[in-house]
Amino acid sequence: MTTPRPILFVDRDGTIIEEPADCQVDSFDKLALVPGVIPAMLAIRDAGYDFVMVSNQNDLGGPNFPKESFEGPHELLLQILASQGITFRDVFVDPHPPGPEQPWTRKPGIGMVAHLLKDRSVDWERSAMVGDRLTDKQFADTLGIPTYLLASAMNQAGDAAVSWADIAHDLVTRPRTARVERVTSETRITVEVDLDRRGHIEAATGIGFLDHMLDQLAKHGGFSMTVRCEGDLHIDDHHSVEDVAIAVGEALRTALGDKRGIGRYGFTLPMDEAQATAALDLSGRPYFAFECDFDRERVGDLSTEMVPHFWRSFADALRCTLHLRVTGENTHHMVEVGFKAVARALRQALPREGSELPSTKGML
Repeated sequence: MTTPRPILFVDRDGTIIEEPADCQVDSFDKLALVPGVIPAMLAIRDAGYDFVMVSNQNDLGGPNFPKESFEGPHELLLQILASQGITFRDVFVDPHPPGPEQPWTRKPGIGMVAHLLKDRSVDWERSAMVGDRLTDKQFADTLGIPTYLLASAMNQAGDAAVSWADIAHDLVTRPRTARVERVTSETRITVEVDLDRRGHIEAATGIGFLDHMLDQLAKHGGFSMTVRCEGDLHIDDHHSVEDVAIAVGEALRTALGDKRGIGRYGFTLPMDEAQATAALDLSGRPYFAFECDFDRERVGDLSTEMVPHFWRSFADALRCTLHLRVTGENTHHMVEVGFKAVARALRQALPREGSELPSTKGML
């Protein structure tokens, strides 16, 4: 199955090209691109977006705006953009004048694109609108997608206008963060992660050695993480360890988003006499294999039988393939080197470089 792709709906006049004083681009000498539009649209394209142009052209075809005057500059615009690698999935132009009898095909109506609401190939959660008028925002609000408004929109909509560079930054390099709350009859857990920020780590699970291991996971994984857990430790550590692993894995999976640009794979790491090899694939397919024999039943207040259970729950929630092999003599070292090895594998797999999806299947 093909992965759904987001659409960036784009207005034309005042958004892609400068809008003249008479609001009609009816000659070639009026055709001028908005600053920064081409590099921004290229970056957004490379992040997996399709483009759909939606434009109101007041009274197009009427005596004051013949189609012949519109078509020449419009076709040249499309040719210029295509020459730079920017093409449109669809181009919709509504020719009606504004007024009380205007059809719903004219923005803010969504008639031009209503058929796309049933199109399962569209990722509506990531889709957005770029325009320069209040009607563009109203159009997007009806579709249930966010709006970025340029230039003159600031006074009309009450929102500060943004540049194309701002839009590309927000859509392409959006912060990879997540907050997960997991509440059961046995535990109450909150996990927050920021994959692109290092240094802020807090863990308070009520299990001291698990807190230490979670600190190692984030520290050596190169991301920030906060974990808080209230669990039924008066029974044992099983529920807290299992549910923390699930919540951490789910938070990482959520923060990863569509996984574009990630390294995906990743680590062998020694610690004194102990050694761990973690083979990790952020594949979307949960699988866990574990090779290790612990001589002690506990390390601090953590049951060693819960260590493989932690990683299995983590892999299931993250939906990754994880093979972890640990050897050594000191059980403390063996548990810790396993966490560090997985962390270092994550450090290789999580960073985002570029916008390609590291899969020939078209999805992860």
